[in-house]
Amino acid sequence: MQLHSKSKPDVAAENSGAMEIFRQAALEKRDALSDPELHRLLNDLQIPFEPDPAKAAQASAVQFRVSLNDTREFGMVISAGVGAADAQLGANNFRKDRAVVHVATELADADDFLALFRRTLAYQQLSRAATRGALPAPDAQLKACFGQLLELANSNAPSHVEAPYALRSLDLEFAQVKDQLTVQRAHCAFGLPLTARLGRPIHKIDKLIHPATIGIIGVSASNMNFGRIILRNLMGSGFSKEKMTIIRAGETEIDGVKCIESLKALEHKLDLLIVAVAADAVYALVDEIIETDAVESVMLIPGGLGETHKSKGPAAAMADRINAAHAKQGGGPIFLGANCLGVVSHPGSYDSWFIPLERLPKPQKKPQRNSVMLSQSGAFMITRLSQNPWLDPRYMLALGNQTDLTHGDMLAFFAGRPEIETIGIYIEGFKDRDGLDFAKAVRTAVRNGKQVVLYKSGKTGPAMEAAMGHTASIAGDPTLFDSVLRHAGAIVAEDLSTFDDLFYIAGALHSKKIGGKRLGAISGAGFEAVGMADSIESETFAMEMGTLETGTIRRVEEILVAKRLDALVEVRNPIDINPGADDETHLQITEAFLQDPNIDAVVIGLDPTAPSVRSLEQSILRPGFDITDPKSTVHLMPPLVNRNDKPVIGIVDGGRLYDAMCARLMDQGVCVFRNSARGTRALVRYAEARLYADAIRSGK
Repeated sequence: MQLHSKSKPDVAAENSGAMEIFRQAALEKRDALSDPELHRLLNDLQIPFEPDPAKAAQASAVQFRVSLNDTREFGMVISAGVGAADAQLGANNFRKDRAVVHVATELADADDFLALFRRTLAYQQLSRAATRGALPAPDAQLKACFGQLLELANSNAPSHVEAPYALRSLDLEFAQVKDQLTVQRAHCAFGLPLTARLGRPIHKIDKLIHPATIGIIGVSASNMNFGRIILRNLMGSGFSKEKMTIIRAGETEIDGVKCIESLKALEHKLDLLIVAVAADAVYALVDEIIETDAVESVMLIPGGLGETHKSKGPAAAMADRINAAHAKQGGGPIFLGANCLGVVSHPGSYDSWFIPLERLPKPQKKPQRNSVMLSQSGAFMITRLSQNPWLDPRYMLALGNQTDLTHGDMLAFFAGRPEIETIGIYIEGFKDRDGLDFAKAVRTAVRNGKQVVLYKSGKTGPAMEAAMGHTASIAGDPTLFDSVLRHAGAIVAEDLSTFDDLFYIAGALHSKKIGGKRLGAISGAGFEAVGMADSIESETFAMEMGTLETGTIRRVEEILVAKRLDALVEVRNPIDINPGADDETHLQITEAFLQDPNIDAVVIGLDPTAPSVRSLEQSILRPGFDITDPKSTVHLMPPLVNRNDKPVIGIVDGGRLYDAMCARLMDQGVCVFRNSARGTRALVRYAEARLYADAIRSGK
């Protein structure tokens, strides 16, 4: 029997059939299906099932596995990949997407999951076996199978709280028997549906980041405690004293800000309340905040809530009370934190971080900011900003342990903000089912033309334990995280350095057109040109060196003749234009490459150490032959970048002498890296993500 797609009425009947099978098994006090029940379920799905060992002996050696699993973070996930024999080799022996691929079933259809499965070793083995046996390609059977399983998963997911039972897992081991993809081993488990968490009124995040009024609890009148530091930072960042209120009994004012006795003494509802008291005082205070309904949003600074064994029970009970308040009219207040560094909001004119400004000098304000950084760890944002001051996002929010607001909530809010182009996120773990909300928000953000760059910690056992101890989150399987969120459209970084590179390049190149994967590479140093060519492949994508048109070759030859370099340089891609090339030569050849229809992006080594390049902040041997010269790269390159819609990556591979050159270029919007391999790798990863995002938006 061939697998084939079914009409919607057939699917509805199939789904009611699955529920009836679960009901009958439950009557016998079982939570897994027997072989006869599996036969019935798979027959309804029109998936051949042959567990008979004698008949199974006719199967080919090619095996693969398809499974549905209810995961804690992402809900129902469909996975497919190598069979049991190859799986024993371990995922670490395969390149990314070669062993197993995963997607959240609510974000998948049969076509795009089949496209992903084609990357795996299992598909390549199936396809090769079909060719050798003169059999039809497996694609039609695979697509039908994936379609039926996706329908089954989405119709019987544990999130359907009104259903009597829910699918927990379905594991299928396939082999090819003659021209049939046939299940040889199967296991199916089911259980009760889940209790849904109430939705948070995320529109109130606008009050959190653009508060007209701010209250603070926990400000000392005599010491520089966290509350007092936050107060000073609020004033230092420009928030008006007249719009702030300190809740502290027995005081009339602190640092010129008025004090009141309690929340009940407020004359007007606060947009934001910052709580900086001891952890054991938070529980009663949260109850008071909910009861008085005097606040729209709350920032919980204290750590330790839910992160120690002793606090887990009280913190969970507090979270339940906050959740229950969202059922009230108006949705109740939203809570950021606990264990929260705070928020920096440039449009809101406030900085509530409890880090003294003298320990983290902020970069000068930019005329335009179009990025957001969200992080469970405040220290992550501090170090990123300290090491990469050019990032300076529009908003920076520390989520802490997600007592209320989650990653999914935050991303869903910013995915709809038209002024935001790039969102960088550091994650240690998701709350239950929030990974699915987050993946949906990623897809929405991508469809809205935004870029989402992620880094998730907790890839090893000790790192997972550290993440759980820090933010009361459960750090899930990193391979599952990577696969599901890349499929949703996110750019997932493997480490901190890669996150920095991808977040930077995404912001710098957002307005540029990524028309394909053909690269042009230019340098005055042979090793650099080779390094660029060596860096055009990632685990899942590869760029290629574009073939220059005849007209481009002639144009470059004319430039070289005019610069008396024609005897030293052969025109090709990548091209080594000799250390004798000056600033103008580099940029004229760059423009020639950019105007070639066979080139989609250019990486240009700017050769700062070459004697002909004006790269020093101040030259002693040749006064004026430096970055102040109108003929310098600093002056010539920004207009070139602005008038071309293709990406250009500048490489300044040199030491601290050339920091000023880099800073001046970056201040003018030129994307600059300090290493050719690192810059090229970042471009390759970015191009892959942009091309995939275009496919998502076009529905392909």
